[in-house]
Amino acid sequence: MGSVKWKTHQRLLILLWVLSFSGVFGFSELSFTIQPKDVTASRGEDVILDCQAQGESPIAVRWRKNGVQLQESGRVRVLSNGSLYISNVRSSTEQSDEGFYQCLVQNKYGAILSQRSSLTISNILLFVTHPVPVEVTLGSVARFSCAVSGSPAVISWELNQRSLPLDSDRITVLPNGVLQICDVTMRDAGNYRCLATYMASRVKSREAELSIIPVSGPRPLMKPHIIAGPQNISAGLHQSVVLECLAEGNPRPLVSWSRADSKPIDVFGARVLGNGNLIITAIKAQHSGTYLCRATTPGTRNYTIAAGNLTVLVPPSLVEKPESQTRPRAGTARFSCQAEGTPAPRITWFKNGHVIHSNGRTKMYNSKLVITQIIPEDDAFYQCQAENSQGSVVSTSRLIVVLSEDRPSAPRNVHAETISSSAILLAWERPQYNADKVIAYSIHYMKSEGLNNEEYQAVIGNDTTSHIVDDLEPAQNYTFYIVAYMPMGASRMSEQVTQHTLEDVPLRTPELSLTSRSPTDILVSWQPLPPKLSRGRVSAYRLSYRMATDEQVTSAELPVPGENCTQYLLQGLQPDTIYLIRISASTRVGWSQPSAWNSHRTPKTSSATVPPAPNLELEPLNCTSVMIRWHSAPSDAVVQGYKLCFHPDGQSEDSIIQLPPQDHQHTITGLNPRVKYHVKLLAFSANGDGYQAHQTVNTPGCPSAPNRRLAALPPPDHIHAKANSSSAVSLSWGRPAFSSGKAVSYSVRYGPVSPSDASAVRYVQTTEQTVTVAGLRPNTRYEFSVRLHMDQMSSPWSTSVYQRTLLEAPSSPPLSVRATLIEDDTALVSWKQPDQPDLSVTHYTILYASQSAWIAGEWQVLQREGTNTMALLEKLESGNVYLVKISASNQAGDGPFSSTVELLVRAKIHHGKNPRHADNHAEKTAFVDSLYHIDQKSMTGIIVGVCIALSCIILCIFILLTKSETQKSASSKMNEVMHSGASSANQQQAENADVLIPMMRTHFIDAKGGTNLIINHAGPITSDAQNRRNKWSVFSNTQKSNGNKSKIEDPACLYEVGKTVLHYEDEQILYRHLGESESSQTSAGDSGNFSHDETDRTSDRSDDSERNRQEVPVCVCA
Repeated sequence: MGSVKWKTHQRLLILLWVLSFSGVFGFSELSFTIQPKDVTASRGEDVILDCQAQGESPIAVRWRKNGVQLQESGRVRVLSNGSLYISNVRSSTEQSDEGFYQCLVQNKYGAILSQRSSLTISNILLFVTHPVPVEVTLGSVARFSCAVSGSPAVISWELNQRSLPLDSDRITVLPNGVLQICDVTMRDAGNYRCLATYMASRVKSREAELSIIPVSGPRPLMKPHIIAGPQNISAGLHQSVVLECLAEGNPRPLVSWSRADSKPIDVFGARVLGNGNLIITAIKAQHSGTYLCRATTPGTRNYTIAAGNLTVLVPPSLVEKPESQTRPRAGTARFSCQAEGTPAPRITWFKNGHVIHSNGRTKMYNSKLVITQIIPEDDAFYQCQAENSQGSVVSTSRLIVVLSEDRPSAPRNVHAETISSSAILLAWERPQYNADKVIAYSIHYMKSEGLNNEEYQAVIGNDTTSHIVDDLEPAQNYTFYIVAYMPMGASRMSEQVTQHTLEDVPLRTPELSLTSRSPTDILVSWQPLPPKLSRGRVSAYRLSYRMATDEQVTSAELPVPGENCTQYLLQGLQPDTIYLIRISASTRVGWSQPSAWNSHRTPKTSSATVPPAPNLELEPLNCTSVMIRWHSAPSDAVVQGYKLCFHPDGQSEDSIIQLPPQDHQHTITGLNPRVKYHVKLLAFSANGDGYQAHQTVNTPGCPSAPNRRLAALPPPDHIHAKANSSSAVSLSWGRPAFSSGKAVSYSVRYGPVSPSDASAVRYVQTTEQTVTVAGLRPNTRYEFSVRLHMDQMSSPWSTSVYQRTLLEAPSSPPLSVRATLIEDDTALVSWKQPDQPDLSVTHYTILYASQSAWIAGEWQVLQREGTNTMALLEKLESGNVYLVKISASNQAGDGPFSSTVELLVRAKIHHGKNPRHADNHAEKTAFVDSLYHIDQKSMTGIIVGVCIALSCIILCIFILLTKSETQKSASSKMNEVMHSGASSANQQQAENADVLIPMMRTHFIDAKGGTNLIINHAGPITSDAQNRRNKWSVFSNTQKSNGNKSKIEDPACLYEVGKTVLHYEDEQILYRHLGESESSQTSAGDSGNFSHDETDRTSDRSDDSERNRQEVPVCVCA
């Protein structure tokens, strides 16, 4: 029976204990049942913001507006249920009810704050954008836009003050107020204006005229062009957005949409309005991204692209909420709060409705709240509020402090006495109660002024009641209190005392910044010393300077009146002269040691206007890195960039880092601790380098724990590199195995293997264990290493890993494309490799077609190896104009096609003379607007050819019977010549030998294989047997019998790489390099589609070529 009673008693105790703490976990003491929400109202309306709370009575309710206590008035009052009533809301510059409201409820346990609500008052509709007049051609596209401020309004349009009919698919009105008219007709001309309607309010914009320009004849072909592309848009969750894409062209282009990250577009929440506008309704977070609008000519691959970024704004949400805790006095409480949203939410901590600032025992680290040395006054409600532009969210927790009755009372009669500039003597009396149970004392001290001050602690034994604190800063106020400890816990904190340390001479001098604004002055500037270094109020500075070649020192003493003096101008100096400058500082106690000499050269005298010296600021981030910030002084010179260099004191200047003109800060990493560095920066323009800013900075020492040696941080391990593309490499690594849970960061160092200079090495900072390094060169081997940072300490660099970037597809077309007609139906095409560094080409693709085939999209295709830069086009039809273009390819993909080259194949107009055996003159070639036309005389008639063929058959039979031995000898010699010629041409394959035809002599050459001529990079190669056989030719030059052979100059004299020289006996061939013509493809590739602009220019240039052929300069091999 006794055991049953004991069990019942035990259960009752457990129940009472649970009930006593139920408020901690369920918030029964105080909580909200209804919180205020966002409200939009019109001026003059009445508004109620709801707020209801539950908990132990009495509960007091107060309201705050924009964080300030709201005072009740006749219009604004708190209702009995806690809600806020505002009558006749106002919105004026003198008094406005718009703002953010929060409800604060309080009872005996503490106070809590509601979430933030916004009161928005809709204003009168006003147009911020009016439509503007537009003038377009008949059949093209017209666009008007308007926008209103204030409340969301419905936009409609009027034409000539009548409602615009929307019964045609040519006319589209977008929800954002844009009017689009496709295929405009003469009936569309007139005056347009837009109407904005919201509730009972309606406003009209100014009128804008649409003028139509008539067009005679059919519209010319036109490449696709995007008139209005998608814009960068930020929109709230669940709103609707419009991504506009209005394109024109002839024929009308087709509009398609895609995402830059290759993710699919949500087809259920998106639709296309009009002729290509994308509308997404009820947007979600996953809709964020970059959207691409592509306008393509139907049936071709001619297209153009426009991009716009959509950012979905998401209200904050808590992913980790603070939990209620019960802690004893002198313990430690930790609250954690993590939130997510777009933009990133800002975390604020509240204690009983008041904002908490880091100071002394209360610290905030990375959204965490830590309270040390807990006292009874810390028993309260603690709230974490996350807010961004889209709203706020609040989470509440409770801290209960448990007290013990048998703990000692607080130490008594604490007093402090200053001993020196860094030491204060602290004394006290033992606690009044339970003093015999005290085992130790804890002394707590911190700076009295300022926020976020660190609290320090020193623990001493129970055998003393005094202690000297000797690590203080001079000329500072410190606050002290003492806590007594016994085995059962800690006492209350003693009363606080404040004491001031004495001044001392400055520990160091300021770092100087030296700049010149003219050749005869030096502006010496510096930053005031921090209190830790000044050790008191600085009363004066002493500036000394001299020329480097002179020992005489000039000094100037600069008293500091009220505010610290930070600059002094030295005038009347010599141009282009090195000066040495140093500074010292003093307090009321005395002068510091002078600084080391700083050198500066005054500029040379010049009449050119160059940029002035930038205003430079240096800030050490930690013991191994320095942040450099600057801004340019006003000047008429246009800054084209900046040059930055830095080096340790006593060493020569390092390599120069060139920065773009838009940069105004740069981080230097990888420095050594406790080293003085010189940093020099100048701006440059078209007139040359500007004046230089010179400043020094000392990197701090890496901190370590007192009285013990801190082990070095281990470097990151398991580093892996993977090439993502031709310009990016992904790097990942593992965090070293140590137990510390502190936040860490990493530095990634990378650069090409064996860089030519130090500026090729780059650094990336990150807090993640993966990073993608972009902006690399293609097909290049890089070296990577990683370094760990924690608590201002840095590990050694990790073991290097190496990775080569992927091969890059050609991004530019082949250069200097030429087409040369060398026979009636054969042309030679030559080109140069694309101008792209580190490019490897595996093969070239040649597309050519006549004009009729080109219009039909039918191209003929040839491919040549990447080592070849020539090709023959055979079986060309006379009387046609051929279009030729070339692209380069490798394993990574195909490059864009070159500009189109036009080749005119003339019809046969002469029948008495073979053009290749005329009077030893080059035929004429003309260029008109980068089009290459060649005029060549027709070959001998069919009858003469038949007669020559019969004669050749008879001669061949005779030669075969009588000269067989001679032919064998000649054949063996020719094989030797071919072998040597092929070796000198980099082992080029035999089937491509005819590509090297351009270097011709005066002999007859049959490019189709009718000759044994071999051509390499040094010129043509012939054999003696070939020379003898040429004497039998019926096409021999008649001038050879006149004894003029000694006067003929070798035609190889004009041979150059990439140049075609054809030598005929009748006329001269005119030549020059092709000019660049507009490509029909404006984006990444071209697969043979036509451009109407090029077609229009072809006939004009052909006629001009015929008129001007005789005026083009010629290259003659006589």
